[in-house]
Amino acid sequence: MSKELTEKWDRIGKEILGTARNELYLNMRFLDLALGSLSCQLDTGARVAGTDGYAVHFEPYALAELYQTDRRYLNRLYLHMVFHCLFRHLTRRGNRKSDYWNLACDIAMESVIDGLNKRSVRRAVEPERKEIYDLLSGRMKVLTAEGIYRALMELRLTEEQKERLEALFLVDDHSFWPGNDENGGQPPAMEALEHKWRDISEKTQTGMETFGRDQSRDEESLLEQIRVQNQKRQDYRAFLRKFAVLREEMQIDTDSFDYGFYSYGLRLYGNMPLIEPQEFKEVQKIQDFVIAIDTSMSCSGDLVKAFLSETYGVLLETESFFKKVNIHVIQCDEKVQSDVKITCREELEDYMANMEIRGGGGTDFRPVFAYVEQLREAGAFDRLKGLLYFTDGYGIFPARKPDYDVAFLFMEEDYSDRAVPPWAIRLVLQPEDVEEQGKRLDKDIRFV
Repeated sequence: MSKELTEKWDRIGKEILGTARNELYLNMRFLDLALGSLSCQLDTGARVAGTDGYAVHFEPYALAELYQTDRRYLNRLYLHMVFHCLFRHLTRRGNRKSDYWNLACDIAMESVIDGLNKRSVRRAVEPERKEIYDLLSGRMKVLTAEGIYRALMELRLTEEQKERLEALFLVDDHSFWPGNDENGGQPPAMEALEHKWRDISEKTQTGMETFGRDQSRDEESLLEQIRVQNQKRQDYRAFLRKFAVLREEMQIDTDSFDYGFYSYGLRLYGNMPLIEPQEFKEVQKIQDFVIAIDTSMSCSGDLVKAFLSETYGVLLETESFFKKVNIHVIQCDEKVQSDVKITCREELEDYMANMEIRGGGGTDFRPVFAYVEQLREAGAFDRLKGLLYFTDGYGIFPARKPDYDVAFLFMEEDYSDRAVPPWAIRLVLQPEDVEEQGKRLDKDIRFV
């Protein structure tokens, strides 16, 4: 291609993409920052178009053909790429299989766009697509790429089925997405890209929430998707250790031991050290604690099992767990169904091996807090550090904050935290964090 022809097609391609961006802006002004954050770059190696998070790489002939066929498909292509960036799909693959991750991301974004009742991108949803959306909606409340990826892996698709889904949802070229390093981490360039689009996504969320009164139902659904993606993640094991208390425990305190005096005594007297290690050490471990489990119909038994399995794994770590503890595991739907007191490692292991999940009614969080107050008044706790409440977020919250820390925990693809009081801690657990423990104890937990 000659220089003059290249310049001509570069100009045509940028005009086409500029037209798509303008039409999208007129229909969805809350996306103004995101829509204007990608430049355009001619790339004859692209399959129609794709993005690296900074620019849209386009093949001019294919782009022009798509524009002439139906401008709505061009608009959908541009919006699809912007959504990939807004939801940070380019930087969040981690150790997932790239082909299944790409497919999951495409399904997630097409489900969002198919749900937008906007003239610039509206098209009839094929029955096959609707069937896939219905199947996935039965497994999760919000169709996130992470949740869809897990569902695809669990479905154990044949190669033919996977190729069929890829053809059904294929929109843009993912070859421009930055890859993870050999250790599965994020190199500096990816960290910068993640930071850029997290900032844009959070500002988009703020803008949508500010002008929420004028939103249509489909825009509210998009906002919920963005809220899920922007929910801050945290390592659950590190989070649980924050509920530890400081106490002396019988063990050698090597940190305060001076080897200089010890060695000097041995040299001076032969076998008589001048100083010996202290036999007690101050440590931060979990002691008085409450774990509440929402066992209502709306909270999946599999999620309860996975949460308890991960908590079990953390508590059994020797550096987290005192030899004698006071942990109450409370099951509750609209009323307290059971309370089991755990005082040692053996009791915790026995509880996990013979546990039965009781409940299945509605959801009301208040009975647990009232019950805990009764326990405190009866002297059941020496120093209650906090309460963890695993739930999907659908229920009646207490009106007042108790004088101990409270954290509501949600599974990533199955939660709603809109009504969580501002005084409570919110934590979203990623399914990958609890999957291994859940598999290990899958046969040990019964549900009734």
